[in-house]
Amino acid sequence: MASQPQPAVFLPFHRALIEEEEKRAVLDVLESGWLTTGPRVREFESAFAAYVGARHAVAVNSCTAALHLALAAFDIAEDDEVILPAMTFAATGEVILYRHARPVLVDCLPNSFHVDPCAIAKAITPRTRAIIPVHYAGLACDMDTVLQIALAHGLKVIEDAAHSFPTQYNGKMVGTLGNVTCFSFYATKTLTTGEGGMITTEDAELAERMRILSLHGISRHAWNRYAASGSWKYEILEPGYKYNLTDLQAALGLAQLAKSTSMRDSRARVAHEYTRLLSPLDAFELPPSSPGSSHAWHLYVIQVNPRALRIHRDRVIEELKLRGVGTSVHFIPLHLHPLYQNQLGYRTGQFPNAEERFDRCLSLPIYPHMTQEEIELVAEALRDVAQHFRA
Repeated sequence: MASQPQPAVFLPFHRALIEEEEKRAVLDVLESGWLTTGPRVREFESAFAAYVGARHAVAVNSCTAALHLALAAFDIAEDDEVILPAMTFAATGEVILYRHARPVLVDCLPNSFHVDPCAIAKAITPRTRAIIPVHYAGLACDMDTVLQIALAHGLKVIEDAAHSFPTQYNGKMVGTLGNVTCFSFYATKTLTTGEGGMITTEDAELAERMRILSLHGISRHAWNRYAASGSWKYEILEPGYKYNLTDLQAALGLAQLAKSTSMRDSRARVAHEYTRLLSPLDAFELPPSSPGSSHAWHLYVIQVNPRALRIHRDRVIEELKLRGVGTSVHFIPLHLHPLYQNQLGYRTGQFPNAEERFDRCLSLPIYPHMTQEEIELVAEALRDVAQHFRA
């Protein structure tokens, strides 16, 4: 069987925007001689808190670490339950297992990737301690209802905002809504430090505890013990973790933060062009907007319409690859994975809305420096697939 011809140009799913400002910032740190957690991290925390309007920010080495620290700071423990959507990435659920608590999965809203607040309310038991809502793709979920449910039942709200910087919800920035908000600065995110994350909160005591837990449970001034103003003495206050961010990463983050608004506007331009070019195609359903909320456009997720296309989403991905376009899928619902079925008793068919969304979704390339030519390449590939495989 003859092999398929390879495209002359392959457009990857993501390219990080790294310019001279980022390079200079990292080089400055290298030349300073201080590489690990230090003054740049503190500067990044302050700048990030100011940007989202939060009182406190704690920099960590991943959003996974941020979620874990939030659960630890709230003393989530064995036999406690934490409610989260089935439609999310591995990290949201596994941090609950780190605490030996039970992840209680709930379904999406119909025709949505966002968690169903009614499903949250129905899942609450006497053991429920917290809710982790996920702001999928860069658009905030229904936080008003989630917060009302949490308040009525005395529950903590830990937002998974890995996709949602910068996002506004009813005039407020994500990062100022729940008890704690956790952001990701992974390589593909809207602001990147390569690997990294940030926790924001309005609670000073909670921020202090998470900061201590992030570095071995050592007293807060330990980070500068090798500086001229520091001391070699330190105190271990409680068991902690190695979750600190470095100055090298923080320098990259500060450079990215300075242009985060312009990068968001550039992603919005790409999203607008996708919508304009793809709207005539009935083979694909496009992302919805939400009145009162802004979209970070971390992802541009489309849905294959099985009534208009005779091939499955998986085949669409392969056909786009043959046409030089890289894509991804966000996400395989947690209850479909062996861990959740074999150890926690979840089963296929339990969350039909999440399964329906997963079965048809794919994420298109979107990043700030995409050219009009690249956007049109993606749109033309989708038009070609829609034409060749029309139902």
